[in-house]
Amino acid sequence: MNKIPRFRFAPSPTGSLHLGGLRTALFNHVMARKLGGEWALRIEDTDRSRLVPGSVGEIRKGLEWAGITYDRGPELGGPHAPYTQSERLDLYHQYTKKLLDSGHAYRCFCGPERLSETKEKLQKLGSNSTYDRACLNLSEEDIARRVRVGEKHVVRLNDTTIQDVKPAPDLVFGTSVQHTHAGLPTDPILLKSDLFPTYHLASVVDDHEMEITHVLRGEEWLPSLPLHLDLYSALGLEPPRFGHLPLLLNPDGTKMSKRKGDVRVLDYMEKGWEPEAVVNWLALTGWNIHRSTAEHEPGAPGDLMTLEQIIHAFDITHLTHRRTILDPGKLAFLNRHHLHKKVEGTTDQLIAERAAGIIRAAYPDIDSQWCTRDYISRVLRVLSDRVIILQDVGTAAPYFFESPDYTSDSAISLRKTVKGDVYPRVLKQALRALESVPYEDATQLHDALGSVKTELGVGTRDVMNTMRHALTGSKIGPSVVEILGLLGPGRTNSRLKVALEGKL
Repeated sequence: MNKIPRFRFAPSPTGSLHLGGLRTALFNHVMARKLGGEWALRIEDTDRSRLVPGSVGEIRKGLEWAGITYDRGPELGGPHAPYTQSERLDLYHQYTKKLLDSGHAYRCFCGPERLSETKEKLQKLGSNSTYDRACLNLSEEDIARRVRVGEKHVVRLNDTTIQDVKPAPDLVFGTSVQHTHAGLPTDPILLKSDLFPTYHLASVVDDHEMEITHVLRGEEWLPSLPLHLDLYSALGLEPPRFGHLPLLLNPDGTKMSKRKGDVRVLDYMEKGWEPEAVVNWLALTGWNIHRSTAEHEPGAPGDLMTLEQIIHAFDITHLTHRRTILDPGKLAFLNRHHLHKKVEGTTDQLIAERAAGIIRAAYPDIDSQWCTRDYISRVLRVLSDRVIILQDVGTAAPYFFESPDYTSDSAISLRKTVKGDVYPRVLKQALRALESVPYEDATQLHDALGSVKTELGVGTRDVMNTMRHALTGSKIGPSVVEILGLLGPGRTNSRLKVALEGKL
């Protein structure tokens, strides 16, 4: 009987969910859905010194925002609950006892000072060892006495009893990585003196107990793989398949850090990036999508993909082995297009409602009729090629929400492109030409502007620059016809008259 493919995302609640963590969760989600399996959110909180209150909530909030839905988790429960490691201590103690009883582990009573001195001595001798195994051969009577009086101690893995295990090819790196124990401490600690397990023991026990078949995690865990395989061997358990995801890098090639840009998912949420775009961006980072889609049916999606399309096209063997640079320009491109799809699709009213909140905050005194969902939806359609993130709607074209600023550098520069006597003549003629035109008819608006040019015998540039200046005070923006359609006759007439009276 084939096992159900089971994956897990197992963050530590030591702070906000970062982009690297979201990418790991994403690929676990994608693989689980691709293979018809399931995945769990598991909270690995055994390092009590690093816990940050509120972190679990932020992790869940980030996953929910991204649309990455786990099947099992702390608040959902499931057949392998609980899904928080601090609630599973009895289980880790049972497995620790198994290792002690089989001789694959032993109790170590060495204090911090002795351990530090021992490590220093070994280094001076040129040894790679980090511990001299002083407690390995303590008598059972001595151990029992020390435990009985409550002497603090840890439990260590007995490396000498375990044969090296050759791992299966990595799901991402294949056979291109060399696994060695050289970088691992001698007889690593499995159970700490506070009776909490180390990450290594808890992770192996939970992956077995939760019937995890595939472990997708960051590249930083590659050096620990030999230790994890040792534990599987010592416990007589079958390991899952492992895949390690290359690290993400800043645009300058350095390791991601807060000093170099946004790394928290919360940053992208607060700045108004579309979750679909961020997910799309992270999926493409290091994935040769064009190689993957070439092997699928014709018409497969390009870079712009929904989560469903990502799942359909994803092939883990097409992930690069190299660490990958995050390209902010790529995110901007994807966000603009995902936002455009929403504006043009069935979610336009939801987007407009979000935008309305942004507009109200930017323009507290705005007339309510210019803050309705229908009006803002029309503005977004006109600005869809110019707005990268939704927050831009308040600054991309402020003249749709307030009177133009004719004192700005842009307005002054634009005014200079039209000769003084032409400017008022165009305004007067435009007022007459637009008087009986229905503003919802773009063709008639265009024809009316053309008639101004014909009647006055001036150039198209004179007409359009005059109108753009009077209506917006900005050199850049949508077409004059689109601007007229949104402003409507009332605001158009008012602005043309203000400009005419001031001959700005």
